[in-house]
Amino acid sequence: MKDFRLYAITGEEFHPGRELIEVMEEAIYGGVDIIQLRDKSGDKPAILEKARALRELTRKHGITFIVNDYIDIALEVDADGIHLGQGDVPLVEARKLVGDKIIGISTHAIEEALLAEEQGADYIGVGPVFPTKTKVDVVDPVTVEYVREVAAKVKIPFVAIGGIKLRNVDEVLAAGATRICAVSEIVGSSDISGTCRSFLDKLDKWGES
Repeated sequence: MKDFRLYAITGEEFHPGRELIEVMEEAIYGGVDIIQLRDKSGDKPAILEKARALRELTRKHGITFIVNDYIDIALEVDADGIHLGQGDVPLVEARKLVGDKIIGISTHAIEEALLAEEQGADYIGVGPVFPTKTKVDVVDPVTVEYVREVAAKVKIPFVAIGGIKLRNVDEVLAAGATRICAVSEIVGSSDISGTCRSFLDKLDKWGES
């Protein structure tokens, strides 16, 4: 988990007419380290089917696979981990269910970040950094100031997320982020692999500075 840099989340609404597996495989070819299945509107049988297909894809390529929210689906398909929001199953209870699988927690304030670290999260999400259409339940961006605060105070890996584009990612990296998550900028791109490589080029540049 400590070595990942580019984290992609599914967002089928951003690539109408293109198959989920095709899109995510292009992201893998572009260099993403982690793929998360996030589906807030589908029914569970459909989400389970997608999870099985993505588990097969990620195993084929040796990529970490995370399921958002659904612990039961993550366990059924043997995903590498789960990602939970602040309103989901408490981390301590989730750990009892998933054992040593990866657990990521979304955070929007330093108190949440520090608590997640204390309770044993493997990584945290930090965001939304900028306004985003992919997270309707969190309206106010946390801004790059929260990224800077987490970089200074939190020791476990964190990934910056929310409205991150190639045009603004430098602001996030300048604030101390070394791991980036993007949704629409990747899966909605006409050149998914190229967009991923461009993000990695930015990460490389800041890593050398």
